[in-house]
Amino acid sequence: MERRLHTRHRARTTVYITIPGSGRRLCRAVNLSATGVFIHTTNLGLRKGQNVELVFAINLGAITKLHRRTAVVAHVSRGGTGLMMESYSSGTAPTAARAG
Repeated sequence: MERRLHTRHRARTTVYITIPGSGRRLCRAVNLSATGVFIHTTNLGLRKGQNVELVFAINLGAITKLHRRTAVVAHVSRGGTGLMMESYSSGTAPTAARAG
């Protein structure tokens, strides 16, 4: 039975995942919805219910936009990790960085 509230869309976006106490790791998003993302991960030691920070790097040519979200690990499988993102709030405004 499908339990998703929002449609998933295929994605090939770079995602940095920050794990408390473990630092930041570079990953790739496989699919994305309004409230969730599945990222390709290997052996990050993530557990269901764990909080992480995600930074999506969106390449817009000369500019790369960084979108930050906090998320909770929904499930971990052999192919990657499903994360449920928390609601966007004004305290997590996107930032931009020049591509080099």
